[in-house]
Amino acid sequence: MKERINSIDIVRGLIMIIMTLDHSRDFLHYPGPSPLNMQTTTVILFFTRWITHFCAPTFVFLSGVSVYLAGQKRSKKELSMFLLKRGLWLILSDVLIISLLFTFDLQYHILVLEVLTAIGFGMIILALLIRVPLSIIAAIALIIIFGHNILDYLPLPSNDFSGSLITFFFTAVAATIPLGANRMIVELYALIPWSGAILLGYVFGALYKTVFNAEKRQKILMLSGLSFIGVFIGLRLINHYGDPAPWTIQRNMAHTILSFLNATKQPPSLIFFSMTLGPVMILLSLVEKISNRFTAICEVYGNVPYFYFIVHLCLLRLINIVLILVEGIPMKCPGSPLVWQAPGFGHPLWAVYLFWIAVVTLLYYPCRWYGNYKRTHEQWWLSFV
Repeated sequence: MKERINSIDIVRGLIMIIMTLDHSRDFLHYPGPSPLNMQTTTVILFFTRWITHFCAPTFVFLSGVSVYLAGQKRSKKELSMFLLKRGLWLILSDVLIISLLFTFDLQYHILVLEVLTAIGFGMIILALLIRVPLSIIAAIALIIIFGHNILDYLPLPSNDFSGSLITFFFTAVAATIPLGANRMIVELYALIPWSGAILLGYVFGALYKTVFNAEKRQKILMLSGLSFIGVFIGLRLINHYGDPAPWTIQRNMAHTILSFLNATKQPPSLIFFSMTLGPVMILLSLVEKISNRFTAICEVYGNVPYFYFIVHLCLLRLINIVLILVEGIPMKCPGSPLVWQAPGFGHPLWAVYLFWIAVVTLLYYPCRWYGNYKRTHEQWWLSFV
């Protein structure tokens, strides 16, 4: 039977539950301005979106941790080949599966490169660096995370091939790559900044070796988490470096706090990474000492991240289509939206929360079954699903 590290699965499972809330809002809420728009948002709508900022950084970071642990059972050559295959499979999953679920377009006019592509690209980078000393990988990770916001102050080319490469790898915010008259690639996750998180996770994976002292690991995670939070608060107060969107005084105290917390996710700023990875590291430290019914539930989902990710999106799109048909709304498709939604469809936020709870609940037993199956079977494809 395969062994897993409970604390990693607990944190990942909790984040997956939170992630489902964001996708429930994407598929089922009223269309409208961004929940992060300070001029139009409400506190509850903002936090419904903001809390899910922790999802992508955690997935990417913990993917790096998992890569290190996988390397304990493989040679460097075997691990490198596995990462290349796994990385390419995740990118292909975005192109073939996530693009279809988001756009609901069987002709694939828009190919979406999302978080799976960010993780897949990071795995390919790790495959190339796998023989490099851990200290060098740590240095590369920190240079990327702490230094990529320097690009905010540099005049970057925008109309030529080099400008396109910089956009694709460093500064993408829904960057588009035409594939002819009617098709395009939309990249939502700038590849190099997100690779910094997976490289950092790989370095932290060394803390989870069986010979590593548990108390020392918890202290390192706690101190690292507090340090990142300190960086977030310090840079946010200075308000000059670490995020291209400084916070500003708003119409009331509540919205001013929201502006302070509204760090830039795409591309992920230093302040964004500090705000999200800091609490995640602290949580990883704390959950090693916690075992109860809730952590056991989170662990079930965290055992099967790829399976849950794909299945929960399928279920949400199915609920979306069933509700559209039941409500008699025409199945029209105006243009080529990134996340397809029938015009006139949408439910209030309280209903979105109910659907969120329902989806998480419905997937508990399928995830528990598949997690048990993975632990007790050795088929090659289980490493990819």
